Amino acid sequence: MRLIVKQYNFFLLLIFTNIVSFAQDSETSTIKSDSLVIVAMDPEKGFYHDYILFIPKGTPLNRKTFLLVEPNNTGKITDSIEVHKKYAIDLASVSSVGNNISTELKIPLLVPVFPRPASQPLMYTHALDRDIMLEKTPGLRRLDLQLLKMISDAGNILKSMNIQVEPKFFMNGFSASGTFTNRFSFLHPDKIKALAIGGFNGELMLPQKKINGIKLNYPLGTNDFLVIFGDKFDMESYSEIPQFIYMGALDDNDAVQFDDAYTEEERKIINENLGSNVQSRYQECQKIYAKKNINAVFRTYEKAGHWTTSEMNLEVIRFFLAQMKEFE
Repeated sequence: MRLIVKQYNFFLLLIFTNIVSFAQDSETSTIKSDSLVIVAMDPEKGFYHDYILFIPKGTPLNRKTFLLVEPNNTGKITDSIEVHKKYAIDLASVSSVGNNISTELKIPLLVPVFPRPASQPLMYTHALDRDIMLEKTPGLRRLDLQLLKMISDAGNILKSMNIQVEPKFFMNGFSASGTFTNRFSFLHPDKIKALAIGGFNGELMLPQKKINGIKLNYPLGTNDFLVIFGDKFDMESYSEIPQFIYMGALDDNDAVQFDDAYTEEERKIINENLGSNVQSRYQECQKIYAKKNINAVFRTYEKAGHWTTSEMNLEVIRFFLAQMKEFE
């Protein structure tokens, strides 16, 4: 187990190879202070990038709980992995939606440190676009599978700290990380307990192979899953995932119109069949998800644009809390 240990103002970080307990080992114990662990990449375990593990004060010991996963989103391209790491640390430890969920529900949060290289500007790693899913170099190949390996590794670390997480995990994302979460859920629906996404940059992936007779290849739909991923789309598992999907009524952040997010062919299919702007596509996606009986709740916030508000955060927290209570 390779841990990179750094000191921050309000985090208790451990320096030992074998994790020691953060609190007394008893059934009523909890983590006594907010804690942050930076876990180094481990290609032998299947992940080529570091990840951040935030463990909030009050996390229960010796009792089943859930791991929350939120993909990182730097918001810009750069070949400096340290820049991506800084943004990932901020996401995990400052007042992001993911940090708020983790802190309020007392559950650990995992944030990967995936790159978004300036040297490959059309490869939108943080949105899990088609370019990255076709990439073959070891460090960038199948980031979705690398994330699953990180989650497995984090489960072992947490177990050594007497924090027991369920096999299925929560996922959360906003903007590009919301797009990543949406697409990841299509690839691994059997792994996710529940998910929440907001401000998802223009359109949702669709649980179907065609629209108006036009084939929908990844990341628009599921037509070529067997070719790219070697397996068919698991509609049954996907339709069972509880989802909270939200958007500000003033949100016009449209990644569809940019080449790093979509190809010209993808853009044409989206604009002509789902709508030419974010809000019209949001309405069409809701209709399709409802028709396909996807277990999703949609919310629109009238005075919000491409940002989150305290009202949004509270509803997302309540959504995941309901999933935890149902589990209990």
